[in-house]
Amino acid sequence: MITPQIVSVLIVLIFASGILSAMVFKTHKQMIRITIWSSVSVAVLSSYFAYELIEKGPYVFFRSSFLVDHLSIFHLFLINIMFFAASVYMQDYFRNTIDAEGKGTSVFHYRRFSMLWQGFHLMLTVVILSNNIGLTWIALEATTIVSAFLIISESDSLSLEAMWKYLLVCSVGIGLAFIGTVLAAAAGQEILSSDSVLTFTSLNLHSSELNPRLMLFAFIFIAAGYGTKAGLAPMHTWLPDAHSQAPTPVSAVFSGVMLNAALFVIMRYLPVVDSSLGGRRDAHSILLLLGFLSLLFSAVFIPVQKDLKRLLAYCSVEHIGIIAIGLGLGGAGTFAALFHTMNHSVSKTAAFFSSGSIINTYGTRDMDRIRGVLKRMPFWGSVFLVSMFVLIGTAPFSVFMSEFIIIKEVFSQGRYILFSLFLFFTIAIFISILKYIFEIVFKPSAENTEKNDKSEKASVPDKIIITAFLVFLLAAGLYLPSGIMQFLETASAIIETGIKL
Repeated sequence: MITPQIVSVLIVLIFASGILSAMVFKTHKQMIRITIWSSVSVAVLSSYFAYELIEKGPYVFFRSSFLVDHLSIFHLFLINIMFFAASVYMQDYFRNTIDAEGKGTSVFHYRRFSMLWQGFHLMLTVVILSNNIGLTWIALEATTIVSAFLIISESDSLSLEAMWKYLLVCSVGIGLAFIGTVLAAAAGQEILSSDSVLTFTSLNLHSSELNPRLMLFAFIFIAAGYGTKAGLAPMHTWLPDAHSQAPTPVSAVFSGVMLNAALFVIMRYLPVVDSSLGGRRDAHSILLLLGFLSLLFSAVFIPVQKDLKRLLAYCSVEHIGIIAIGLGLGGAGTFAALFHTMNHSVSKTAAFFSSGSIINTYGTRDMDRIRGVLKRMPFWGSVFLVSMFVLIGTAPFSVFMSEFIIIKEVFSQGRYILFSLFLFFTIAIFISILKYIFEIVFKPSAENTEKNDKSEKASVPDKIIITAFLVFLLAAGLYLPSGIMQFLETASAIIETGIKL
């Protein structure tokens, strides 16, 4: 009989075999290709967790160390989809760095990359499924250690600098999160056993009995610590450097899933803090503050960007801020935050894929030197154009709808100052990015490109995945199926009231 325990062990074995295979393989193609098979196998096995959830409702396993509910399945689904898409995209992406004789980047680099990539996927999966607050902290710290070395490109001192900055800043953040984790455990030490005090389910069950002052201090450290990993301002300083220097597939999963995983942990703590404070919304106010600071920093720094991938990095800061604002508002804002999480992951992945191909073709990340993309690269230019329009909240795409729900919720709560600030920041960002889009896509190049007709073409799998992403973003903006709507509403209720087994 298949059980969650068996499935989880099989997932670990798949990643372990993939890592060992990368150590044995001797060609670049084999080392990179194994990432596709591991991501597909894990996605198929993970569907069992969703099946059990539908059949039995939320459940725990491995002595309550792991938890499956609608909120975790939602994030697990995004992780598997984005890792699969990035694994397919990297086949062509890395092929361009290898010449016909197999020179260029060393075999060791690709072996290390393949091993770390699969380890990164595994650790993010543990974060999402973990019910133990200590294990959650350990797994998220492990993602920092594993993913840091994915940033490094050979013979590139800037990528090494970005890696050290990422390690330093995120380690400080994880250190703050550790203090918050210890305080959360201490808040329930008097009423819970030493085993149960470390689980989210137990904290939710006894949340009204926890020490409110300790829980509030715990959340301050947790929001600052995990908020650093999520890229919330002003703790976002690692993000522009890491995004700009990392290989494009890494940037895509950083923005599309890793930031979400850090916010996911904050979501787990939010209902516990609310209940312990007797309904006071201090935790929501903290998220509102961090969310609007993220919008402010994005509105200030986006207009002065020259690097295409740094521009996308500040877009991530903006959208993570919008998600935090939705969580801070509560109610319909929580639903919109989850909806926006999905929209941002899909649209940002498409934007990074297209920008990576553009950068490879033009040989530069300097937006002043990238012109006439649509003419030179019809497919990737079109993808870049559409995905950027999605990211800036153009109707009728789904990002516009999730932002509209948040704006509507701010207004309905009578927070007119916040309503004005939200509109001002998002419109300022909209105008700034719109200028970049038209210059990159439509403005003729001053350089003579006829002598250099190199243009990175998209493979059939890339075209299928990207087209599916863009169609989804349009369809979800026009109509959200009732099944997805109900699933998001159930996940939102978990953020609002906590998980009840």
